[in-house]
Amino acid sequence: MTNDDGSRLIFGCMGLGGDWGTGPLEAADVATAHAAVDAALEAGITDFDHADIYTRGKAEEAFGRVLAERPELRAGIRLQTKCGIVLGGDGREARYDSSGGSIRARVEESLRRLGTDRIDTLLIHRPDPLATAAEIAGAFTRLRDEGKVRRLGVSNMSAEQMRHLGAELDEPLAVNQLEMSLHRRDWLESGVLVNHPEGADISFPRGTLEHCAREGVELQAWGSLAQGRYSGRPAASDGGAVRTETDGAPVDTDAEAAQRVAELAEDKRCSRESVVLGWLMRHPARIRPVVGTSNPARIAACADAGRVAAELTGDEWYSLWVAARGRPLP
Repeated sequence: MTNDDGSRLIFGCMGLGGDWGTGPLEAADVATAHAAVDAALEAGITDFDHADIYTRGKAEEAFGRVLAERPELRAGIRLQTKCGIVLGGDGREARYDSSGGSIRARVEESLRRLGTDRIDTLLIHRPDPLATAAEIAGAFTRLRDEGKVRRLGVSNMSAEQMRHLGAELDEPLAVNQLEMSLHRRDWLESGVLVNHPEGADISFPRGTLEHCAREGVELQAWGSLAQGRYSGRPAASDGGAVRTETDGAPVDTDAEAAQRVAELAEDKRCSRESVVLGWLMRHPARIRPVVGTSNPARIAACADAGRVAAELTGDEWYSLWVAARGRPLP
């Protein structure tokens, strides 16, 4: 059964294509891609997020094989990809390159791997200090006029960076994709901890969400499932759970938040994944979570996120936030 609001979810294709080695795409990788695409479509997901670097191009290649074998799918889905990161290797460091020539070359390569004549949305993956707004805008305008790219967006950019780039464009930026989750909450807390000591430790640029809302820029959340830390997987390798002191006793905030997620999942008769995503979608910014798993069961577990977002009360939403914070709001 599909969810009526499943279209607000985006399937992140980073896990397709096998490993990040330089070996060729395998038949098993294509089979995995077929199964993941089927699970996403069954969950009501019709937008698919790529980047040219994912598994060194093999993610796009695997998806392109799916489309080649089932060409009828293309008319009912939207394809999004990113460019601008150059992977390291052969003695070279990884770097960024959003020069006009690089954007054009990367788009042509993505079109070839995906086996399609157009990319619905192209994102600049990360800001490149050496690229000018004018050359990015010029490359996009030519690709758009040729029918190869429909919309331009960005990833990991602040409001001021978007304004700077947007001034060179003849149409608004379509998307900003940011890391946003119940675990990575700087996007939320930066707007709350103004004039508070805790705010000094937050690097998220204030005003970015408000800028996107005012300008109609779609917000997409990468890392939205928080690597499964609240829905069944062990804590990620970024230092583990935050531990705080309450009356002298240590508190495992991951465990407390996971317990609250489980309670709400039982109450709302849904998966824990749908609660984690529903918490994001409950925010008035109309955040679109990117579901970055290729496991069909976990993709299916996200299908009720829209319903959960609609049902979450303010008390429930705040209870998840406070549990994940590990301390009361100021």
